[in-house]
Amino acid sequence: MSKTLHITNGDSLTEQLAGVPVQGNIITWREILCEGKTTTDVGSETFWKTRFDHLKSNYRITKQTFIEKTLKEYRRLCNEKQQDEIVLWFDNDLFCQVNMIAVISWLKKYRKDVQISLVSPKKQFQFFSSLTSEQLDRLYKKRVHLTQDDIATADYVWQLYCSDSPINLENFSSFNSSQFNFLQNAIHTHLSRFPSIHNGLNSVENFVLGEATKRKLKSKDELIVMSLKNQKSFGFGDIQFENVINLLKPLFSTFSPVTLSQKGNDVIDGATNFYSELRDDHIFLGGSRKYDFLFNDSTGKLLKL
Repeated sequence: MSKTLHITNGDSLTEQLAGVPVQGNIITWREILCEGKTTTDVGSETFWKTRFDHLKSNYRITKQTFIEKTLKEYRRLCNEKQQDEIVLWFDNDLFCQVNMIAVISWLKKYRKDVQISLVSPKKQFQFFSSLTSEQLDRLYKKRVHLTQDDIATADYVWQLYCSDSPINLENFSSFNSSQFNFLQNAIHTHLSRFPSIHNGLNSVENFVLGEATKRKLKSKDELIVMSLKNQKSFGFGDIQFENVINLLKPLFSTFSPVTLSQKGNDVIDGATNFYSELRDDHIFLGGSRKYDFLFNDSTGKLLKL
């Protein structure tokens, strides 16, 4: 029998796979590479230092927690060298797709002779968490075996994601790949996270404000719950949405109940641009500074400032 290693998108799926008859060891990839600065050299000392700096400043992650949760699991991956096949389990949203191409980039460099396979839900807004053990098993049996061209494509997208200009990625965003059916949408979602020309907020921030105005919500917790429920392409967790809400706090008059301030209403209507008040040269999306570019919602194109 061939030896198999599985790499999952998080602890929840790792636990789910305990009920699926898959053979082999399981590694959990614990990262949020769709947020903060990234470098192309996945797994290097520079890469992990950059990631720790982001997680420490944005999530108050201690060095000990980072070592225990992320680095120890990565070291387990480094020690797994005997497999004939490595199976990747990643959802179709931005969060997972960025992690996926980073992992493939690492495998391309360090596991050149191993068969890499991919398991993902077949529908755009379907996720592993909603599937039964039987459904997961069926997806596993129909997993896609990546070719060297597929691996090179994913690695190239990762290099572009980590470049200092997202326009490089925009120019590549219309590629076609039958194996990465959802990567193109993830790229477009990523590009929309640069500030909008319309009001200075990006797609995530405008989405959260939209959720705040659509419903009568009693608290910030309810706003987070509705954002989690109604998001489509982001794949964010509650902590990510809480950070977004805290960033937009000046646009709310109260969270009990959730009510926008006059400025908040003006921003969402496009009467006021909030860019200058949000601008922070220390915030990165991939390899690019978030506020060095503007996103044109009408054309889907970026403008460098």
